[in-house]
Amino acid sequence: MKHKLILLAGFLFTGSGLIAQSQYQWKTASSGGYTYKYVTNDPIKTRFYTLKNGLTVMLSPNAKEPNIEYRMAIRAGSNTDPRTNTGLAHYLEHLLFKGTDKFGTTDFTKEKPYLDKIDALYEKYNATTDSAARKAIYREIDKTSNEASNISIANEYDKMMMSIGGQSTNAHTWYEETVYNEDFPSNATDKFLALQGERFRNPILRIFHTELEAVYEEKNRSLDSDGNKLDEAMSSLLFPTHNYGQQTTIGTIEHLKNPSLVEIRKYYQKYYVPNNMAVIMTGDFNPDEMIKKVDQTFAYMKAKPLELYNPAPEKPLTKIQTVEVYGPSAENVDLYYRGYAQHSKESLMLHLISRIFANGKAGLLDINLNKQQKVLKSTAGYQQMKDYGMFYFSVQPKAGQTLEQAKELLMEQVALLKKGAFDEALIPATVANTKLSLLQAFDSNSYRAEAASTEFIMNRGTDWNKTLERADAMGKITKQELVRFANQFFVDNYVVGYKHKGVDKNQPKVEKPLITPINPNANATSSFTKSIVEMPVKAVEPKFLDYKKDLNFGKSGIAEVVSVQNKENAIFRMSYRFDMGTYNYKLLPYAAQYLNFLGTDKYTAEEISKQFYNIACSYSMNVGNELVTINITGLQENFDKAVSLVEHLFLNAKPNETALEDLKKSILKNRQNMKTNKSAILSGLVTYAQYGPKNPLNNVLSNEEVNKMTSKELMYILHNIFNYKHAITYYGPKPLVNFEQDIAKLHRLPSEFTPEAPAEKYTYTKTAANQVLFADYDMVQSEIRWFRNDGPYDPSQIGKIALFNSYFGGGMGSIVFQTIRESKALAYSTNAYFSSPDSKDKEYGMVAYVGSQADKMTDAVAGMNELLTALPQIDKSFEGSKSNALNAIETERVTKDAIIYNYFADKKLGIDHDSRMDSYNSLKTMTFTDVKDFHNSRIANKAYNYCIVASEKKVKLEDMEKFGPVTKLSLEQIFGY
Repeated sequence: MKHKLILLAGFLFTGSGLIAQSQYQWKTASSGGYTYKYVTNDPIKTRFYTLKNGLTVMLSPNAKEPNIEYRMAIRAGSNTDPRTNTGLAHYLEHLLFKGTDKFGTTDFTKEKPYLDKIDALYEKYNATTDSAARKAIYREIDKTSNEASNISIANEYDKMMMSIGGQSTNAHTWYEETVYNEDFPSNATDKFLALQGERFRNPILRIFHTELEAVYEEKNRSLDSDGNKLDEAMSSLLFPTHNYGQQTTIGTIEHLKNPSLVEIRKYYQKYYVPNNMAVIMTGDFNPDEMIKKVDQTFAYMKAKPLELYNPAPEKPLTKIQTVEVYGPSAENVDLYYRGYAQHSKESLMLHLISRIFANGKAGLLDINLNKQQKVLKSTAGYQQMKDYGMFYFSVQPKAGQTLEQAKELLMEQVALLKKGAFDEALIPATVANTKLSLLQAFDSNSYRAEAASTEFIMNRGTDWNKTLERADAMGKITKQELVRFANQFFVDNYVVGYKHKGVDKNQPKVEKPLITPINPNANATSSFTKSIVEMPVKAVEPKFLDYKKDLNFGKSGIAEVVSVQNKENAIFRMSYRFDMGTYNYKLLPYAAQYLNFLGTDKYTAEEISKQFYNIACSYSMNVGNELVTINITGLQENFDKAVSLVEHLFLNAKPNETALEDLKKSILKNRQNMKTNKSAILSGLVTYAQYGPKNPLNNVLSNEEVNKMTSKELMYILHNIFNYKHAITYYGPKPLVNFEQDIAKLHRLPSEFTPEAPAEKYTYTKTAANQVLFADYDMVQSEIRWFRNDGPYDPSQIGKIALFNSYFGGGMGSIVFQTIRESKALAYSTNAYFSSPDSKDKEYGMVAYVGSQADKMTDAVAGMNELLTALPQIDKSFEGSKSNALNAIETERVTKDAIIYNYFADKKLGIDHDSRMDSYNSLKTMTFTDVKDFHNSRIANKAYNYCIVASEKKVKLEDMEKFGPVTKLSLEQIFGY
């Protein structure tokens, strides 16, 4: 979640006081009996209310689909954790899903004595230092927790949200925030608000020790992340006083071992008060009606005096500080500079400078390092927090390059900025691209809610006007002003982090505690939940696509054209879509990469990138196994320029032998790095299980063949790509007839298409007996994925598969999550699903996953195998899953170019209509017996491939052999190089 917030902060926040008069002015209005503030010309028409108890409410209506995106934002996170109890805000976030005295329990009066005893036992546990005594106390905690679980109801909140139709139940904690998010059907607003009002009224900290174990697992995952370790070490030096550097969100291992429910409760009472919270909703509602409902829901909350984290100012940094981190992943270098507070003009300057350095097309790093292949990859950005910001650079060295050499290349670009050696046109181009990005982003309810949430956390929503005018404010910064500031800012006061590939000799681990599986009471239901479920709702009728009416079909020469008119704004998105890929030509992905470094007879490669950035357009060539797309996006006013430039590039690209030789080295270096990526290794094991020794992942050019690639081969593909059969898709303001006229002038087509080479065929494996495919990786965790092929595609199964996935392994209310994580505390992350193919000639696959501590691996496997063997019948969960699956279809609105994507996806499956219709109709009549029969015939008592990535030092061969014969695969067997 941290990186998501980095993007939001870096994108939205502006300086203050830069524009005397602006089109974005605060105004006050009254409607429906409530007074609110708003900003003139706000594209998403956000209303800002402050209720009598101090609760902030931010409403942004958007009636395009019958859904509402919700956030409950609290201005408290890891910064406000007590120094003696780090990780506390994060614990609390997890516990806000456990219910209150009214739900999450069958009888709170009977449950409370057990919970009080657990509270006291944890306080005693924390005060005890003797190891044997601590173990004895923990055994008592485990025993008492198990007794309490006979009265509690695990995951009742998630079941309610599922029955309401919620699609994205989640939450996150970061430096200065805890945010709870939901996405639900607008017809369920009354149910939803009743649940949320109760959720925050009197949360009960139950089912704690198994949830704490999930946090242990989360901590272990962070210890397996080299990037996380590097960030924590560097931040501690960048912020030697502030909690940005001195406290982590998950907390220290020592504090994880010694949690205090008493302190967690104090934290809730201190910070979860209405004058420190915001309800944010965007979607299908009348704001006059919604504010009344929100007020009635949360009126019970009482404001309290509030004292937030107020640190002493950091002293200036006066020297370069160095961090060295070792781990199995690829090497890289990061540089951190300490930035400024959220409202400062300096932070606005740094946002702009980050785009001058890296914008994906025309920045100094893009042009001088990435385009010229002087490094493998480099980037820069500005992460804005409340009190300070952080300007960062990151670079991966190319083959034969040291980390220090890569770092010096970065510093050369900093020197160019300080000299003013960059094109002044980057400033207005950045402004144009920022405006375009905002125009696209604000179309999403999720983005609106995230933006509003971040706005509240940073400044209680008081600077929304500055957020909206940020691009204009950047446009008023002169090159001279920017260069002067850069010379003051980029001095020798940064932190440099070197991530080396090697063994981490100081790798801590949270020890596995004793956990007796709790009773999840899955079939129990509280009276409160019954009242929520029984509340009446007005039905929402699903809206299915009619491809003949919702799409426009035409021709341009011999190419099929499929279009949807954009009647909302001036954005266009166009693609050339080829039904071929790497299965046809192994050189295709390399040709696409080569194109990035090529110029033409008129332009250099650098000039082409700059031209696209200057007109706020972009293009890409994406190569998959069976599909190639050439995509062009931007403002319609620049359509001709953008398309002409792409056409010119493909037809007139000139070979560059130096670039090709550098590309070959980069490809080989990337291959080395891929072998250090545990996620890629696990994915490779699954592909091996699916297809066997020869599969789509490892049937690639050998390293020797890469070195033998010629410009002639690659240029032939690029120059002739438009001679192969392709369709043209268009989403934009032009009607089909006008688009056909425009594209016919710009896109030259042959009189007939060149047939593509036959596609490579791969054979699906038949798993007759269990087997283990193992890859050794230096890590704390173990990653286990079950896989088996399960026969050809059958369109009649579409609804049954959707319901099975929702009930069995989809989300926090699923059987797998409740059992593996909630009841047995065996993993932080777990899921399972029956995977449908994307083509009628492919097979289904059954996939399950557990990521757990290595010393829990055998228990985790046993837990998942129990569920794969016998499907538990939990009627309330099934009813919620079915309701949720139906709700998802009823409230989904496929619009814009998504209509085009759905059309081609259904066409590939041999379906000539909206396949969601088939799913919906079959779902309505399904019973648990249907899902049970599906599980018995397709899942239970089947042989599986156990794909395991773990450290040989932490998992035992004899343990894996209990699952089946073990085959240890080399990285060359997995990747093919």
